[in-house]
Amino acid sequence: MPENTVTTPLAPMTPHAVMSAFNYLRAIEADDTQAAAEFADAEPQMAALLVQVAERVVIPVTTLADQEQEDVPCDDSFALFELGLCFLATLRSWHEQAGTDAAAGIALAVIRFATQILTENHEDVADILRQLNAVALGQAMEAHPSPSGAHPVRFTIV
Repeated sequence: MPENTVTTPLAPMTPHAVMSAFNYLRAIEADDTQAAAEFADAEPQMAALLVQVAERVVIPVTTLADQEQEDVPCDDSFALFELGLCFLATLRSWHEQAGTDAAAGIALAVIRFATQILTENHEDVADILRQLNAVALGQAMEAHPSPSGAHPVRFTIV
């Protein structure tokens, strides 16, 4: 079984990692190649951060229902779970083989997943990315609180 699956809780990302990854995702989604290049240049581990974001997006969506819930998994549930694991394994392999050059492709794959799986009705994928960013940043801030005595930092999610 892959290293990071539902059986292994995901370690929270740092606030900086969340902001870097989502800034890059939003730039790619907006087709702003200049901003995307600047974000990628500022973060040499961008491809790895994008794989971490993908894990946090894909795993909750494709995970089988909790055994204590009334929902009984069906064949489609198992197929979705396996497809999610396969998708993440492919992104990890892509990152391992291509390194930093994989960032744009991984970002496009995450955006495509969000577009096809997470958007409903007339939602825009940019809205979904903002929502995912807000959740990830909240989790990161909770897991990595500022040192005591530090000035509070206010994050604006555009």
